[in-house]
Amino acid sequence: MIKRTLYFGNPAYLKTQNEQMVIDLPVVKGLRLMPETKQTPIEDIGIVVLDHQQITISQALMAKLLDNNVALITCDQTHHPVGLMLNLNGHTMQSQKFKAQLETSIPIKKQLWQQTVSAKIANQAALLQIERAENKILIRYAREVKSGDSENHEAKAAAYYWKNLFPEFLAFTRQREGLPPNNLLNYGYAILRALTARSLVMSGLLPTLGIFHRNQYNAYCLADDIMEPYRPFVDRVVCRIVSLNGQFLELTPNMKKDLLAIPAMDVMLEGERSPLMNAMQRTTASLAKCFEGATRKLVYPTL
Repeated sequence: MIKRTLYFGNPAYLKTQNEQMVIDLPVVKGLRLMPETKQTPIEDIGIVVLDHQQITISQALMAKLLDNNVALITCDQTHHPVGLMLNLNGHTMQSQKFKAQLETSIPIKKQLWQQTVSAKIANQAALLQIERAENKILIRYAREVKSGDSENHEAKAAAYYWKNLFPEFLAFTRQREGLPPNNLLNYGYAILRALTARSLVMSGLLPTLGIFHRNQYNAYCLADDIMEPYRPFVDRVVCRIVSLNGQFLELTPNMKKDLLAIPAMDVMLEGERSPLMNAMQRTTASLAKCFEGATRKLVYPTL
C-alpha cells in the first residue's frame, strides 16, 4: 500500500481520536469563522509536512504518528523544510540490525558506495537523455566507478550534469542558496531525505552512521548516502516544472503539490514498476541485508 503524504499549508489544529488524525480547519462561512473537521486513518500516512506558523499539533497525535513510522517534517517561515522527527524504534530486531551496521567493514562500505555512485550517475545519464542532452560521458563514468569512488567520478559527473540539465537561459549553477530552480531542488530533496530516513528506521538501521558521508554535525549521513541515486527523480520533476514555467520559478502551491507527489511517483526497480516510496523501502531492506552479510548487492531503481 502507498502511504499518503499530507501537506498542511494553512492554520489547523491536528489531534487524534480512535486511531484517526482529526484535522480542524477554520473556514469562513458567511461572516463567521467556523471549524471544519476532517479525518484520515493514521495507518495510511507516511509523511506529514507542517508548513504554517499557526498549526497546532497535539502530543498524543505526534506519538501515534511516530509509532506508525510517519516522518514528521516542519517548515520555517520561508516555507522550506527545516526539521524532521522519526520513530526511535522502527524495527523489531533493531539491536541486531544496529550491531551488524556498526560492525560492517570499510571494504564493504566502499563497495556499497561504489554501487551507489554508479547507480546515481546512470540515472543522471538517463535523465539527460530524456531531456535530449548528450549523455555518453556519464554512461562511461557510471561504468568506471571504482571501490569507494576513489577517482571521484561522482563530482566529475555532477559538474557535467548540472551544466547540461537545464535550459541555457537559466545559466544554472547548483548551490543550496543559489538562484531558482535551486529552491525547487532543495524542497524536493528535503522530502526525499525524510522519506529515506523513514525507510532506514523501518529497516532497523541508524540513519546517522553513513557509508560515505561522515559530517559530525549531520544526523542523517546514511540517508544522504542512500538517497543519492534517487535524486534524479526529483530533478526530473523540477525539469518538468521549468519547462512549464520558464524563468518564473518562485515556489508556488502547484509546484509544491508536484514535489510532494514524489513519494508516489512510479519508478522501475528490478524490471518492475513500483511507487518510489515502496522502492525506497526495498533499497533500505537490501542495505540491511548487506550489513548482515546476506548479500553484497544494493537494490536501486532506474530512471
